[in-house]
Amino acid sequence: MSLGQELAPHLPFLRRYARALTGTQQHGDAFVRATLEAIVAAPNDFPRDVDARLGLYRTFHAIWSSANVETGVDGGQEDKEPEAIARARLSRITPLSRQALLLTAMEGFTPEDTGYLIDATATEVEGLVAEALAEIERQTHAEVLIIEDEPIIAMDLETIVRDLGHEVTGVAVTRDEAVAQAMARRPGLVLADIQLADDSSGIDAVKDILAQFQVPVIFITAFPERLLTGERPEPTFLITKPFQRSTVKAAISQALFFDAATVPA
Repeated sequence: MSLGQELAPHLPFLRRYARALTGTQQHGDAFVRATLEAIVAAPNDFPRDVDARLGLYRTFHAIWSSANVETGVDGGQEDKEPEAIARARLSRITPLSRQALLLTAMEGFTPEDTGYLIDATATEVEGLVAEALAEIERQTHAEVLIIEDEPIIAMDLETIVRDLGHEVTGVAVTRDEAVAQAMARRPGLVLADIQLADDSSGIDAVKDILAQFQVPVIFITAFPERLLTGERPEPTFLITKPFQRSTVKAAISQALFFDAATVPA
């Protein structure tokens, strides 16, 4: 099997991670492209003493770490605002902490593997994760709209949201209901399933909401690879079903981390 064939199954999830880390699809995908270009340019430098997924993320982190954090990989003017928001918080939470949190909670790496990726020990990774969660949860509070037609999942999401100190504005099960609730009480964050009760689309519901005002959105789906091709506008934040509570917490924290409305005064 060629190196390209080994890496292909892992690329959608690297895109998810890169977007969550940078706060935008365009910026995250630019880092992924730079990673792939580096691998193509020097295939013999690709780590072969670990599995392909670890090697891919390790190469990504080498690109991320060597980039100028102030400007990053050029993702266009629209990327500068979320990065500026993030930089305003970096005095209290470092990029390394965010990386450790996302790698363990969202990408499912062990502390040992995460340590390999960011050049830290497993104990240091655990400390970074605890630091990131504690600081982000203190900084970000929002009203959250949940768009989910499965009652048990909706209840679980509502519990997670409230445990983080946020308020739930409502739970919608159809596109029309979601839009109506958002218009009646503007949320600071939306958690949206893809497939809704009346066969309407959570994506369409979010498009309708975003046509009225801007709000960070986290999509929830059992088929993330279908939304992570890098070929069209896609979600910046994406949770895979079935999800872990820690994954939802990390995604919520990171989505709000880049939202201008939650910058502390």
